Order: sequence, then structure tokens, then C-alpha cells
Amino acid sequence: FFILASSFMSTGGVAKRIIRFAIAMVGWFRGGLAMASVVACMMFAALSGSSPATVVAIGSIVIAGMIKNGYSKDFAAGVICNAGTLGILIPPSIVMVVYAAATDVSVGRMFLGGVIPGLLAGVMLMIAIYIAARVKNLPKQPFVGWSEMFDAAKDASWGLLLVVIILGGIYGGIFTPTEAAAVAAVYSFFIANFVYKDMGPFAEKENGKPAIVKIFQAFVHKDTKHTLYEAGKLTIMLLFIIANALILKHVLTEERIPQMITESMLSAGLGPITFLIVVNVLLLIGGQFMEPSGLLIIVAPLVFPIAIALGIDPIHLGIMMVVNMEIGMITPPVGLNLFVTAGVAKMSMMQVVKAALPWVAVMFLFLIIVTYVPWVSTWLPTTLMGPEIITK
Repeated sequence: FFILASSFMSTGGVAKRIIRFAIAMVGWFRGGLAMASVVACMMFAALSGSSPATVVAIGSIVIAGMIKNGYSKDFAAGVICNAGTLGILIPPSIVMVVYAAATDVSVGRMFLGGVIPGLLAGVMLMIAIYIAARVKNLPKQPFVGWSEMFDAAKDASWGLLLVVIILGGIYGGIFTPTEAAAVAAVYSFFIANFVYKDMGPFAEKENGKPAIVKIFQAFVHKDTKHTLYEAGKLTIMLLFIIANALILKHVLTEERIPQMITESMLSAGLGPITFLIVVNVLLLIGGQFMEPSGLLIIVAPLVFPIAIALGIDPIHLGIMMVVNMEIGMITPPVGLNLFVTAGVAKMSMMQVVKAALPWVAVMFLFLIIVTYVPWVSTWLPTTLMGPEIITK
């Protein structure tokens, strides 16, 4: 249902409204258009839960606009490639669901754990952009005025309300995560078809049929069928990944492999700091060659028991692993965001790698903060839901 909701919301109309709002908010700073692209990626990430989808939706609009306003193509592509990775960190996130399934951690806690790190990553990228903009004397947009800012916020609010429904419903005790996702899917369908009118019969301007007929047609329209089909394909893939994660976890548990690894590492005197360094190095290397969900399935069941034995919070571990997956998506040779950005910006793979490299340094600094300042990821879930209780 999370995937279906994001499929209905991942339309060009939603992205344009979010970008307009982001430009109204921060466009008047030096380098404001680049900063607005980061804000837009953060907002869209909360709707899509997918990094490649965020790069395509925001990048296909913003990169051309940045070039038109005096930014270099390399600068624009590098910013979007990195900002797009926030799609798997800002909740709701598909990768967080995979981690939760592989380790029996609460999905709700993982979503809460990603809020502060997601905001921090976005702010760090914007600070880096502002510094670069001052050095390179990049352009800034004129202040659009409070009226335009409120109009843009109102226009984007229907889409952004989806995040409130999901997170507010879960943490307000109204829905379980599954029920919240189902409500979000229905809400997204109605917003995309009847409010924004980005899909379905209301998007066809030449369609002269009565409104009541269009309302009924929306449920069986080709756009709705296509969205259901695409969401179904992604859901099947995700279910297959989660099923394999559960099988692998069962086999590892039966063979006591995690316990043996834990005992050997603890007997060798491995402490929490050294352990986190080892996990980071392992994931950074693996992330260069594997897709995030697949890598989490293999690594999470192995390192989770060790982390618990060392007193490391499972939410802290999960968010740290997700951040490693972010960096993996922007490092060659198999960084998915690099390929997507190359297609959107019409650049070669090597050009995108060079363009993204300076911003990867910001993400490495962010990884260090998330790794060694645990409260960044644990304070919010602990405050709202109490401490995590480990039963195994």
C-alpha cells in the first residue's frame, strides 16, 4: 500500500507543485535554486520512499531550470544525484521496511528514527551548496513575496498531507502501519484524480463527458490500471526480497551462525566503536556492487545480534545502515542514482560520478555523525514510543 500510494503521488504535477513551494521558501538565497532542489527532494522523498523516483521526478524539472539560470550542468546533476538519496532515509522508506522485516524491528520506530537524520542530511547539503554558491558567485532568485509563498504552500499541501496521514495516523494510535498505508493509497488516488487532476479522465481536457461519468471512469481508467500494474510489479519484487530475508534469517538462526560470529567477535575484544567501523566499511564496499535491499537482507541478520550484544540500539544500527545504502547509491560501479541522473541530465556516467564526488564528501561527514552520535536517530522514537524492548 505504501508503494501504491507513492505511485499515485509520483506524477509530474505533484513534483512541479513541490518545486514551486521549495523555490518560494529558499530560492532567494545565494544558490537558492540548488537549495530549493534539495528541499523539493526532501518533500518528494516523503511521498515516494524511493531514491531513483525522487531523482527522476525532481531532476527532470530542476536540472534544466538550474542550467537556464546560470548553473553548470555538472553542479546541477551533482546536487540532484546526492539529494535524491534522501528518498530512502526520509520516512516512509521502502529500505526501512526491508530492514525491519529482516530484524523484527518496529517499522514505526524506524520511520521515526529517520526523521531527524533526514532533516539533518538535507540541511548539511544546503549549507554546502550555500558555501559553494558564495565562492562561485552563483545566482539567486528574487524574493517572490509572502503571497506567492502561501499560494505555493496551499497548492502543495494536498500532496504533503499524505505524510501527515501516514505518520500522524501511526503515532497518534489511529492506524497500524499497514492500515495507514491503505488509507494513504486511497487518499493518493483521490488527490491525483479529483484534486490535482494529473491523471485519469479529468486530466483529458478534450473529454466533454459529464463530471459524474468521469468520476466513475476514474476507477477503471487506463492511468489507474497502469499505476496499479506498476505498483504491483514493485510490490511483488519487494515481497520476494522480504520472503528471502525471512528464509535467510531462519536458516542463519537454525545454524546458530550469528551467535557463533557474535561469540568470536566478543571474545576477540571487539568494542562498539570498532564494530561500527567494521559494519560501515563492509556496507560501503558492498554498496558499490549491490542494490540496497539485497545487501540489507544479507548483512542485517548477521550484524544485528552482535549489535544487540554490544548494547547498540537497533534503530541506531538500522538508520546507520540506511545511510550507508544512500552512499552506495552514488558510488560506482553500480550506484543506481548515478545511472538515473545520467539519463535525466543526458550526461555520461563518468561525468555524473565527477559531478557527484564533492557532495559525497558531505554524505561521508553525515555518516560519521549518524554513526557516533546515536541520539540523532534514537531520540525521537524513544521520546514518543519509549525505549526499544529486545525480546530475543
